[in-house]
Formats: sequence, C-alpha cells, structure tokens
Amino acid sequence: MKMLVVRLAAAAFFLLLARASVTGQQVALTFDDLPANSILPPGVTKAQMTRDVIALLKKRHVPPVYGFINAGKLEGDPDGAEALKLWSASEKVGNHTYLHMNLHENSVEAFEREIALNEPALELLSPDAAAWKWFRYPYLREGETLEKRNAVRAYLKGRGYQIAQVTLDYEDYLWNAPYARCVAKDDQKAIAWLHSSYMQFATEYLDKDREMATLVAGREIRHVLLLHLGAFSKVILPDLLDLLKQKGFTLTTLEQAQADPIYQIDPEQTSKWGGSLLDQLMDQKKIKYPAFTEKPYKALAEICQ
Repeated sequence: MKMLVVRLAAAAFFLLLARASVTGQQVALTFDDLPANSILPPGVTKAQMTRDVIALLKKRHVPPVYGFINAGKLEGDPDGAEALKLWSASEKVGNHTYLHMNLHENSVEAFEREIALNEPALELLSPDAAAWKWFRYPYLREGETLEKRNAVRAYLKGRGYQIAQVTLDYEDYLWNAPYARCVAKDDQKAIAWLHSSYMQFATEYLDKDREMATLVAGREIRHVLLLHLGAFSKVILPDLLDLLKQKGFTLTTLEQAQADPIYQIDPEQTSKWGGSLLDQLMDQKKIKYPAFTEKPYKALAEICQ
C-alpha cells in the first residue's frame, strides 16, 4: 500500500511538470522602482509617464501587471504620489522596501524595518492585503549569508508575503537615464542607438535565460520578466512586446507564472552580487553558464553626457 501511494505521488508530480511544460512559454511582466526608475526627460512628469505606460499595457491587452514600489521616493514628491495612484487604479502593487535597501549592506533588522515602512503606502493604494503581499528584493539580493537570507525569508513568510522571483532579466534600467539625457539634447542618432542596443541585448538575454531554464529544469518554464518603470518604458515597450510574441511567449500574470513548480524550490544559495532564481539554481547545481555578451555599461554611462 505504501509503495502504491509513493507511485501515485510520483505520477502526480510528473503530471504537474508535464502540464507546466505545455504552458512553459508564458511570461509575466513586472516593473520595479515605482513611481519611477532614474531621471526623466525635461518636461515629462512621473504621472504622465505612468499614464502613457498604462495606456500601452491596456492597448496591447497585457494581463494585470505588478509594480513594486519604494514609498520613500514619495517624500516631498506629489507627482510621484499621483503616479502611484494612477498605477494602482489600473494595475497591481507590491513591496520593494521603503528606500530600495540593499540587504547585503544592511542588517536583517534594518531590512525588515524597510519592508514594514513600505506597508502603509501599499495599504492605501491597495486595501486588499492579499493582492499586495508580494515582495521583490532590491538588486535581487537575498542575503550574502545563509543566516541572513533565511532570517528575512522567515520574516516575509510570517507576514504573509510571497517572493516575486525573476527568471528573465537584462538590466533594462541601464537605458533609462541615457534616454532621458539624449532626449534633453535632442540627439536622434544616440536615441536610435539606444533603441537598437536595447533590443539586441533583450533578444540575446531572453534566449540565454530560457536556455538556463532548460538546463536547471529540463523543460520550458513559466517566466517572470523584470523591467523598471522609467523614461524609456513607453518608447521601447511596443517593440519588446512584439519581440516576446515573436519568440513564442504569451503573457500571463505573476500569480499564474509562479504557479509553475519551479518557484516552489528554495535554492538555499547565497551570492555576492544577487541574481535571478535561475542564477541561484545554476549555482546550486554547479551548471556552467551559457556565454553572454557583456552589456554596454561604459557606452551607456557616457552617451549624451
């Protein structure tokens, strides 16, 4: 009888994996650093940027999108407050700490205070606590020691949070400030390069991240894409959505994406720099990473200065 139960449980697990593989090309969009990541072009407000992005999401029939907020940015910033009201009236919000705190540079106690400090704003924006009890680690840094990592995870679990993991990431925020600077200088050649370089690296990193997923899971998984709401968002999003469609992705919600069994795994892995769930699983399993082209950090930092 015991052996039959074990076999039935194993069969159920493999059936779950099979079902997950059928819907493995689903992806959920998520945005960090609300109300805004980095600087904006002259004359552009956070509220207007948010309206534009929401309108685009609606036009393209994107399922409800989580925006992870840093309420500390609202101090003395009515424009930021208006932007968050607009976002929460249309999309969802989650916790990204009060001031985007780096866990690797702070104590567990300080980090937990930052999580709690962010909650009053979330309660005002979304009275349904079950909806905003999603947490995204700033810099994707979950703790440089297992003790710190496990302590924060226990705190989050005790407060009813789910961790909003990431499986697709190409540091899209790198293009926000350069775009704002180039618009200010009306440098159309530079703006065209920003557009082409963004799409080049989005294309490569999406492919390589999906390759990593098959390396650690042996199948396609449902993905979570990390984006940052900023100056370049409304400009690049149409082409990014087209790219996702070309690659066979269908859009889904964060909740549906993280129903994939892979998100139930705790890699129990530390990292100096932080990283996605796939990075953690690659490190845990000691799998060699695919070769990635280095992103144009220097060029992005220097353009339109």
